[in-house]
Amino acid sequence: MSAVRQDAWTEEDDLILAEVTLRHIREGSTQLTAFEEVGEKIGRTSAACGFRWNSFVRKKYETAIQIAKSQRQKRNQLKKSASSIPQLSSVSVLDIEGMATRNEGISEETISVDTVIRFLRQWKNAFQDLTRQAKTLERELQEARDELSRIRGENEKLGKQVNEVETDYRVVNDDYKALLQIMDRARKLAFLVEDEEDSKSRFKMDANGNLERIE
Repeated sequence: MSAVRQDAWTEEDDLILAEVTLRHIREGSTQLTAFEEVGEKIGRTSAACGFRWNSFVRKKYETAIQIAKSQRQKRNQLKKSASSIPQLSSVSVLDIEGMATRNEGISEETISVDTVIRFLRQWKNAFQDLTRQAKTLERELQEARDELSRIRGENEKLGKQVNEVETDYRVVNDDYKALLQIMDRARKLAFLVEDEEDSKSRFKMDANGNLERIE
């Protein structure tokens, strides 16, 4: 089991988690398998990867998840279509002989040629269907790649904005602390001036013109 890392998740870790999980969704695999693969790549436990996916990363890739699920559905339909195509090798000699017995006027050579033509036509139609489905999957895959590229660009842009905001916050915070220090020194200085004024002696002149000290 991979050791649990105590450092914070990086943007690269989140991208690896997103890419691997989306690939497993597309291929019809389980998310648990995806988390185990990611854990081996970045040195974290599958539980940590699952928690990170559900609590943070998943919210940023909702559109990509829907595209991956659609591709998985297309893939399953493609497999069903391929499995339903009759195999030429499944035509046994007994079938041909039975057809020949029921149709004595038709030679074995004619039956074989007709059978081959029929199956070739079926293969042709099936191949055309597979080709269309493959083109659809390629288009959807390209759309998913474009969406992932767009999301990466947005993540980089948001990361730069966060760094700028953090820098501005530190500058403002430092300025605020400096202003508080200046105000505190000004307040203490004002108190000192008042104390000095109060400590000075005061005099007044009496009726005879003599100065008298006022306590």
